[in-house]
Amino acid sequence: MKSVVVLGGYGNFGRRIVAALAREPNTRVFVSGRDLKRATAVAQEIGGSVEPLRLDAHSGDFTAELRKVGAALAVHTAGPFQGQDYSIPQACVAAGAHYIDLADGRGFVCGITALDAEAKLNGTLVVSGASSVPALSSAVVDALGAQFASIESIDHGISSGARPPGKATMDGVLAYAGKPFNQWRDGQWREVRGWQDLTRRLYPTPIKGRWIANCDVPDLDLFPERYRPVQTVQFRAGVDPASNMIGLWLASWLVRIGLLGSLQSWVPALHRTASALARYGSKRSAMHVTVRGVALNGETAVRNWFLLADQDHGPFIPCFPAIALARKLVRDEISIRGAMPCMGLLTVDDIIGVGEGLDLRVVCG
Repeated sequence: MKSVVVLGGYGNFGRRIVAALAREPNTRVFVSGRDLKRATAVAQEIGGSVEPLRLDAHSGDFTAELRKVGAALAVHTAGPFQGQDYSIPQACVAAGAHYIDLADGRGFVCGITALDAEAKLNGTLVVSGASSVPALSSAVVDALGAQFASIESIDHGISSGARPPGKATMDGVLAYAGKPFNQWRDGQWREVRGWQDLTRRLYPTPIKGRWIANCDVPDLDLFPERYRPVQTVQFRAGVDPASNMIGLWLASWLVRIGLLGSLQSWVPALHRTASALARYGSKRSAMHVTVRGVALNGETAVRNWFLLADQDHGPFIPCFPAIALARKLVRDEISIRGAMPCMGLLTVDDIIGVGEGLDLRVVCG
């Protein structure tokens, strides 16, 4: 029996991961966090092999607590990861437990390799970014890239429905609104601003057009190296309805011109408002990946990949890579050890297969 501890297991992403892993044979799943009452409620709701566990991942006895329950794996869902250090994955390594997180913080995911030697020494696998980016996005580019002799540009992004993400996720993505970060364009690093460069993106029916803007993700650092000699890597994201997206774009200008320090203080109010209005908006989300370059026959080529989600099933997608990877680890199907961003460990089929039974559709062209 393998024990899996899901940190933040009663949160938006955590409870979905707990529910999925509870169906895994010979697996004991702990809903963990500082609030035992919430952990107990989720454990009772899901049932099966799920147990509540009061656990403070930032306490001095965190490693000992992991050892006490015989944790083979810890899945860290308690963001935002922007600004977090590596004390939690280090504690997992010290306990001899594998570690997976859903981080989308650029610095956090790209810097996880600092734990590589320590993870190998302890025989553990430490994986950061087991989420939509860079896990799913890189798996798609890997699959499309097999059709190219060389890749010249990667343009990818996500447009969510009206249902907002958790407050921690919203806090993370609004932290850089209006603030500068680097993006690889035309073979050099260029400064762009968060949630600016508003662009209209066309998706397959029934979603059609959505507004998207600059978003800071780990892919912007990882892809220029992984897919050399790619000249441009862009990632944009957006929310529906259009009024919310345009409002976010306008608010980013208040930060850019110095009238606001950041949008983070607005998160509680924005989350309440978005949650209240969600039932009037779209239940459809989409992800796109467009690769341009030279095909194997020497001709210029463009390949598009879309993932469309209906019935508010889009928020499940960021959990898919962590679930797929956790299943492989508890089944002893992965022998690699060390610390790395989540790239090259899962195929598109591995990831999308987690969503069996949900209203999802892949469109390629």
